[in-house]
Amino acid sequence: MDSIEDIEATPVIEREVKQPEPVRDVVIESRPLKSYADKAPVTHVVGQTKVIAIINQKGGVGKSTTSINLGAALGEMGKQVLLIDLDPQGNSSSGLGIDKGAVQNCIYDVLLNDVPIEQAIIPDVYEGLDVVPATINLAGAEVELVSEMARENRLKDAVGTMRGRYDFVFIDCPPSLGLLTVNALVAADKLLIPIQCEFYALEGVTKLLDSMNRVKSRLNPSLDIYGVLMTMYDGRTTLSRQVVEEVRNYFGRIVFETMIPRTVKLSEAPSYGQPITQYDPAGKGAQSYVDLAKEVISRG
Repeated sequence: MDSIEDIEATPVIEREVKQPEPVRDVVIESRPLKSYADKAPVTHVVGQTKVIAIINQKGGVGKSTTSINLGAALGEMGKQVLLIDLDPQGNSSSGLGIDKGAVQNCIYDVLLNDVPIEQAIIPDVYEGLDVVPATINLAGAEVELVSEMARENRLKDAVGTMRGRYDFVFIDCPPSLGLLTVNALVAADKLLIPIQCEFYALEGVTKLLDSMNRVKSRLNPSLDIYGVLMTMYDGRTTLSRQVVEEVRNYFGRIVFETMIPRTVKLSEAPSYGQPITQYDPAGKGAQSYVDLAKEVISRG
């Protein structure tokens, strides 16, 4: 055993320790908000407008991700798309780089303050993509709508004025089955249901279908499912493959052939205020939404 003197005599080697670089906050570059009057001219004839609610009462299944990226992909293909953010969390709005603090009118004002929807539209957020944003004001809308006349038809009346101006209107729904979601069900022609490739994937879908059937029988006879989209797919896992098989057996041919993979880039893109087709255009996430857009167009 070394003596204390030997230990003290051992030379000390000093090394320069590199300090870690400071973590930089991701700053979303906010763009000036234009009004609907400043919208770029539409260069093609818009046919019949398709109003599609992107809906699932479960959270974290990819509703906002799909709303943003499918809308952007269709816009880049020359379609005119209006995205209505009906979720009080406003993920579709912030995920497209919209500064909510600068918003003059949001979907709350359309539903409860009789503001014409044109005054809430932010045009040309990305090519072919306009947005009706959501702000924190929308959090109180569920309660305030209860006492309103024709409360289930508020969104339908607003969206009706946009028919013929857009090829697609997407409604990003909240993860619940409250009055906001009922408004979306009444306003929509069809439903697009994202389902994640994880355990309990079909949990809660039965309640959603029950709600759809009730609205269909009483308020919106044409309402039906447009398609079911598998999200967060990881082909390396047995679970993902089993879930896809289970969902295809349950829903049949209405399940889209395109599946959205689980990728880091898809998770990162909203923090930069960009759709995946801008943030990582060569990645598999962008390609999957381009393929989905082509499938949507082919379904008509």
